[in-house]
Amino acid sequence: MAEMRASDRFSINSQLEHLQSKHVGTGHADMTKHEWAVNQHRDSYACYIGRPSMLHYFAVAEGESYGRVRFECMQRMIQPCGPPPVQKE
Repeated sequence: MAEMRASDRFSINSQLEHLQSKHVGTGHADMTKHEWAVNQHRDSYACYIGRPSMLHYFAVAEGESYGRVRFECMQRMIQPCGPPPVQKE
């Protein structure tokens, strides 16, 4: 297997930084578990809202209207995992 050179590491790191700046949900080294979970939940809710057939399925399963299910999904995006934990000094 070929040895990794310093230029290869720099290239990989710059590609990773570019990806992280382009896509918020990819995270970074200083991201907490709570931030990661919030990103995952918000991404899921955005996916549900973006697919009307999925919302119709949820509405039928819950016995609610389409608009109510959509509204509830948007409300859950505000704090999907509850308030953030208290930061230690």
